[in-house]
Amino acid sequence: MHDLIIIGAGPAGLAAALYAGRFRLKTLIFEKLSAGGQIILSSEIENYPGFPGGISTYELIERFKKQVQELGLTIENEEVLEIVNKGQSPQKAGHQSIRQDWVPIEGKESAPYTIKTTSKTYEAKTVIIAAGARPKQLGVKGEEKFVGRGVSYCGTCDGPLFRDKEIALAGGGDRAIEEVIFLSGYARKIYLVHRRSEFRASKILLEKAKRLSNVNFVLDSTIEEIVGKDKVEAIVVKNISSQALSTLACEGVFIFVGIEPNTEFVKNVLEIDEKGFIIADQEMRTSLKGIFACGDCRKKSLYQVITACAEGAVAADAAHRYLLRA
Repeated sequence: MHDLIIIGAGPAGLAAALYAGRFRLKTLIFEKLSAGGQIILSSEIENYPGFPGGISTYELIERFKKQVQELGLTIENEEVLEIVNKGQSPQKAGHQSIRQDWVPIEGKESAPYTIKTTSKTYEAKTVIIAAGARPKQLGVKGEEKFVGRGVSYCGTCDGPLFRDKEIALAGGGDRAIEEVIFLSGYARKIYLVHRRSEFRASKILLEKAKRLSNVNFVLDSTIEEIVGKDKVEAIVVKNISSQALSTLACEGVFIFVGIEPNTEFVKNVLEIDEKGFIIADQEMRTSLKGIFACGDCRKKSLYQVITACAEGAVAADAAHRYLLRA
């Protein structure tokens, strides 16, 4: 029996582990891929406090991991398949509000949860879900066909493959503009396709992108199709205002149009919204006692490394206080 199981080892999960370790909770951390989460898809981060000029995402995650390991915690490379709830009625999506009276009855053991992974079964008194999210697809014709043959969701991974080539990029948030800036160092020309005339990205990033001579802004437009024979050769673009279609020749398409949460394993256990994000209150409490959620899998307004870390700390503190009163 563990005091706490943390599902996910991105910034939120690692921050939760750091605080759990300092609380001396018997903690287990699961990560199905590698520590870091979505942040490792970017080469560096410029807006994390304490690092003027930015820091490579790899180095930042390695520092997080070292802090956790110094407390005697380890990360297990296992995928969580299911959380089995013992002793509570599951709260499905759609119930009216998050309960505020979740303090267990004084002197009673909190109901344990069974965590099923690909290889074993574990039990924990509390659970923190920090499972993160994955890049969202455009859902257009040709996208799936050309994944790995010109379609990419990671500039850091695939940017060097497009040196001196023409590419297109879809998106308008911070991540998209960060990737434009990164990819401009490789590509001969970039078509930045965005469905609006204004961007959600921060102004400082936009200013940098607009100074790049090899970036062409294709606004009020959407990618309707990705075409080619054996690999990407062009995109079909539709202007939203005129509905006119045009074809832009390119050899790569990078897609940064949002995220989808990795919450399939809890969709029948916890309250989630229509997009799959977990509903949790300001103390990261979900719709079941003893289960907390933080990071990119949680419904919120700002998806950033700094908010993920803060939420991880809050979740671990809430779990600790829950255990003290159980």
